[in-house]
Amino acid sequence: MSLRTSRLLLRPWRASDRALFAELNADPAVMEHFPAVLSREQSDAAAEGIQARLAENGFGFWAVEVVETGTFIGFAGLSRPRFDAHFTPAVEIGWRLARHAWGHGYATEAARTAAAYAFDRCHLAEIVSFTSRTNTRSRAVMRRLGMRYDSADDFDHPDLPEGHPLAPHVLYRLAADDV
Repeated sequence: MSLRTSRLLLRPWRASDRALFAELNADPAVMEHFPAVLSREQSDAAAEGIQARLAENGFGFWAVEVVETGTFIGFAGLSRPRFDAHFTPAVEIGWRLARHAWGHGYATEAARTAAAYAFDRCHLAEIVSFTSRTNTRSRAVMRRLGMRYDSADDFDHPDLPEGHPLAPHVLYRLAADDV
């Protein structure tokens, strides 16, 4: 299944997406708020996991392409966090775009479409989004989506070692009633 905006197509993944996905996962600027860049093998494994969860859940992180050019620019969509935290179980909205796609409003546009899908088709009551405290770009997208932040929801990401500079995370929430 695919979702479309005037500029973007959120679609199932293709084998041809893998090389471009590996490029963006190897870009230190794109991966600044993650523990490390990914090797080609790690990136391919991530793509396989994303595809499996899309098939399993009926939603997931869709590949995002620019309609006008057909260019793959990253992913956006919904996912179930696979760790325990005070807010799980939950459905997360997330995105990761190639650096050349930044600054065009694509992340917000794709995320709005995924949020509409979460509420209109999946009938979810709430979605969440989280990132490292220092990720100002993603936090700006969360605010543009109308997500609410409460510092009481801040948490240390359980997959990162204690004291890791990226461990402190913020959580934003969006309820179906808020859209």
